[in-house]
Amino acid sequence: MLGLLGGTFDPVHVAHLRLAIEVRERLELDEVRLMPAPRPRLRDAPQVDAPTRLRLLHAAIHGVPGLAIDERELAASGPTRTIDTLRSVRDDESTRPVCLIIGADAAARLDRWHEWERLIELAHLIIARRPGSQLPSNGPVAALIERCADTRVSALGEQPAGVIHICDIPGLDISATAVRERLAHGRSIEFLVPEGARQILMKEKLYAAR
Repeated sequence: MLGLLGGTFDPVHVAHLRLAIEVRERLELDEVRLMPAPRPRLRDAPQVDAPTRLRLLHAAIHGVPGLAIDERELAASGPTRTIDTLRSVRDDESTRPVCLIIGADAAARLDRWHEWERLIELAHLIIARRPGSQLPSNGPVAALIERCADTRVSALGEQPAGVIHICDIPGLDISATAVRERLAHGRSIEFLVPEGARQILMKEKLYAAR
């Protein structure tokens, strides 16, 4: 089974990688691909350009088994949408189960995504829920979760797509915003960012106050 974890990774930090590793191990995925986005439609523009964020990602996962990078969104022309990305992945993986990993906060806003109700036709949705996070209790997203939820990990391997699985993971109170603020104020980011990425950040003074 293949896992996909998208994001701006602006910059990548250890909570991103722990999420990928936790989900991979719990769901027994063959690999999790990190998919950097050039400029997400529903979030602020990244502060650092895509090639630099990609370099940081490569440095961050170097030597980590089971993690890889998928660059297809960076290679796309024009705005990227998750539904189009999944269609592209599905062209490559016709029958392999594909698991799209999203956080509970993203799940709560899922109905704002382009063609959101069709995502489940192309992939399983893995909702990574940290302590204290809440899922919608009513509305169209809640209805989709109720209709497609399955607590069995084995269900993910029984079909290529169509299951929503909620995965409770440990909380790491680390955010890209906090990392950027520390860099801007010249404060240490040791043990918040993977060492390979940290060295690039410090050497090139990325996110430093201008």
